[in-house]
Amino acid sequence: MTARAVHPRRQAAGPTRRHALFAGLCLCCLPTLGRAAESFTMEEVGPGLYVRKGLIADATPDNADAIANIGFLVGRTGVVVTESGGSLADGQWLRAEIAKRTDKPITHVVLTHVHPDHVFGAGAFFQDKPVFIGHAKLTEAMAARGEFYRKRLIDLLGEDRTGPVVYPTMSVKDTAEIDLGDRRLTFTAHGPAHTTSDLSMIDSGSGLLFPADLLFVNRIPSLDGSLKGWLAEIERLKAMGPARAVPGHGPVAVDLAPALADLSGYLTALRDGTRAAIAKDVPIEKAVTSVAADQRDKWALFDTYNGRNVTVAYQELEWE
Repeated sequence: MTARAVHPRRQAAGPTRRHALFAGLCLCCLPTLGRAAESFTMEEVGPGLYVRKGLIADATPDNADAIANIGFLVGRTGVVVTESGGSLADGQWLRAEIAKRTDKPITHVVLTHVHPDHVFGAGAFFQDKPVFIGHAKLTEAMAARGEFYRKRLIDLLGEDRTGPVVYPTMSVKDTAEIDLGDRRLTFTAHGPAHTTSDLSMIDSGSGLLFPADLLFVNRIPSLDGSLKGWLAEIERLKAMGPARAVPGHGPVAVDLAPALADLSGYLTALRDGTRAAIAKDVPIEKAVTSVAADQRDKWALFDTYNGRNVTVAYQELEWE
């Protein structure tokens, strides 16, 4: 299938690079496919539940697009793809890994949010005719950004390996549930936080929470929605009950409480430091070099993304 948008409506024009940098579009997740992904493996983190650990690195021609944690779970009636990967080629790799472990049909593909490293693998699963599950705000976000992201990916990968823009066919406005016979998956649509389209999932079979990029571990978080909203959604994740989680970036599974504490620590430092800079009339050009600087040693890729996070936070908090 050619790499084109799959949507009943005409696409809106993509934003400019300037808009991408200053209006909240996340470029950190644009992958480039280099040497084959066969060096990556799936880890079984629960019964019938497999995850590939993404690299704690920026996307490069040599890292095979593997910067997000992607995977799948197997139920009695079918397979759910928990994250599809960052390009058509990455999704094809994941589909091949599924075929090695089960011949059950792939019934659902979860699109956890708008960023390309989590959704551009979805086109690899069209032949399975699954339900594509996403946040109620994801269609709007993909309409605004999808073609821009796709064109950037084509520049990096070539059209044949990029994949189409895929839209959800099942939208979650609040909560939803699907039953795989021997396990239930419960989905929650979150308010603006990491993005405006964050969807989490809890698997009854393993008890694991899948917060996607609402949880970064070791790699610095990328703010593309609302700083205050993200701190609020962290409290919501705590209240959901699971003790363990599969983060969007980081180890394949972690204890939830300490991981959320680390994330909250960074976001709180970002919030408080940005507010202090605004109160002192520190211009944004200087704030990006000083706010949350004490967090540098705690996060990989800090110098690459903290300044951008400060820019987004400054714009949100400036008119409180």
